[in-house]
Amino acid sequence: MLLQLDFWQFFPRLRRFQRGRQLLVYDPVRRKKVVLTPEEGVRQVVLLYLLEKKKYPPSHIRVEGEVTLNGMLRRCDIAVFDPRPEPWLLIECKSPKVGLTQAVFEQVARYNLALCAPYLAITDGEHTFCARLYPERQAFEFLSDFPDYPSGS
Repeated sequence: MLLQLDFWQFFPRLRRFQRGRQLLVYDPVRRKKVVLTPEEGVRQVVLLYLLEKKKYPPSHIRVEGEVTLNGMLRRCDIAVFDPRPEPWLLIECKSPKVGLTQAVFEQVARYNLALCAPYLAITDGEHTFCARLYPERQAFEFLSDFPDYPSGS
């Protein structure tokens, strides 16, 4: 199920900076300026959605966190941790020019082999899919929005 989310409403609110010929954006989770590539733009508007609309705590979000798969270091775009903190939601962001393919689904699924989060999502800023996983049944369910952040510890 394709989610009907307008991440681009947040684009005007990104804190952008010019450094020479490079356009930078302030990442509120990493607390630093990063180069504003098309993929980074998607990542940043999704982060603002998670922080402002869904009220996910920034202290439980990791951006471009390292994941080791078969001895190789990879980077997960956005990982959200529940209050315990255990991996809870993984989000793979792509440039709108790249689009969402089976390979993108497989990429986030591979990251989840190491992290075991119950929710996975992929987005290119225009199209977004989010699913709840049920490993015991080898099943999943598409959602109509990102899940609400769990309460409690």
